[in-house]
Amino acid sequence: MLCVDEKSQIQPLDRSQPVLPMVPGVPERAPRGYVRAGTPTLFAAFDAAFGHVIGSLHRRHRAAGFKKFLTKLDKESPAGLEVHPVCGNYATHKTADIKKRLLARPRLHMHFTPTGSSRLNLVERWFAELANKQIRRGVHKSVPAPEGDIRTWIATRNQDPKPFVWTKTADQILEPPPHTADELLTQDTSSLGDLGPVDPLVHAAS
Repeated sequence: MLCVDEKSQIQPLDRSQPVLPMVPGVPERAPRGYVRAGTPTLFAAFDAAFGHVIGSLHRRHRAAGFKKFLTKLDKESPAGLEVHPVCGNYATHKTADIKKRLLARPRLHMHFTPTGSSRLNLVERWFAELANKQIRRGVHKSVPAPEGDIRTWIATRNQDPKPFVWTKTADQILEPPPHTADELLTQDTSSLGDLGPVDPLVHAAS
């Protein structure tokens, strides 16, 4: 099973001044000003069982890019296996050209998350890792620069891939959020575990 989605509007930024690193007693400081160089889109498939990622970068966020990505997905997935990509309900994933491509590649079986639930797709957690550890503090003067960094990051991660592990039960995830300050203060957070700053639902397996 592959968790599939796209990270659009990736902004390669050339900062007007260097980022000043954190020193004792002073946080990291970044300038307000920056220059944009374009916005590539990353299509990615995260293997939920093993943590391996297949990625494809495109200069425009269109169904044509997703169609090419499906071709890459088919070629790079192990031969002889049925492939089950899980996607969001975005219109890009359901165009007539996409349906034709799926008919031509019968081992690809598309599944769609319920509307408004794409955040539960584990590839979104992987996108957060990419943003925090590779993109956010980068300085890029052109679109090819971050594209190269992202490809290198994916290749490096794939040398020692790790899946994400859910640390909350389905009942805990679906439990209504607290509505008052008193409920929030008394909420039991012991089940959240050591998850880092990105998402309180999942963490990378050790």
